[in-house]
Amino acid sequence: MVVERKFVKDKLREKAVMEYLEGFLDRVGFSHIEIQKTPVGFSIVIYSSKPGLIVGRRGINIKEIQETLQTKFGMESPVIEVREVLEPELDPQVMAERIGVQLMKFGVARFKAIGHKALEKMLKAGAIGAEIKIAGKVPSTRARFWKFYGGYLPKCGDVAIKEVKKGYKTVKLKSGVVGITVKILPPGVRMPDQVYLPEEKEVKVVEMTKEEFEKEEKSDANGNTKS
Repeated sequence: MVVERKFVKDKLREKAVMEYLEGFLDRVGFSHIEIQKTPVGFSIVIYSSKPGLIVGRRGINIKEIQETLQTKFGMESPVIEVREVLEPELDPQVMAERIGVQLMKFGVARFKAIGHKALEKMLKAGAIGAEIKIAGKVPSTRARFWKFYGGYLPKCGDVAIKEVKKGYKTVKLKSGVVGITVKILPPGVRMPDQVYLPEEKEVKVVEMTKEEFEKEEKSDANGNTKS
């Protein structure tokens, strides 16, 4: 029971740290974090499409994050590492943030162009399927939602649960709060309904005369090993 409580406590703290970093690292391509307990403290890896903006000038942002994690979340000796997201167009959290930034910059009047362009980038990057959902007062004064989708994106089953990546971002516009949900099925996922045939092996044909063939058969009959 004690182990279960500690596990739940650690997960709740990890969720709280995630929410804090999402707010602190707004508009810098923040994707996700990995937290691991080490013998000397905590190891925290931050993934972002713009690692330079997260580190800040002379590492000032990293120092502020470390102090907050120690004082507010009770993490001992947190070591922070920032890694770059190599394919941001295949990261749903990064893409959701990009769409949100563009909506704040250009307004809801251009939400269709923003959605279609983001979807095109994800599919060009190699995504098997992708979906963007924009919910809120877009573009009217009444709340509604719009979907942009392409490729193959399963809605149920083992692939939908384990393989489809999801990202969510909220932005405050003049018309109100708008929620952006992005789902991506990354390349390389093996579908259970797809049939994969093994590659055909090349058959080598050796020409020989009748005398050579009879000699080969006689050699086999005597139990000799073929050369």
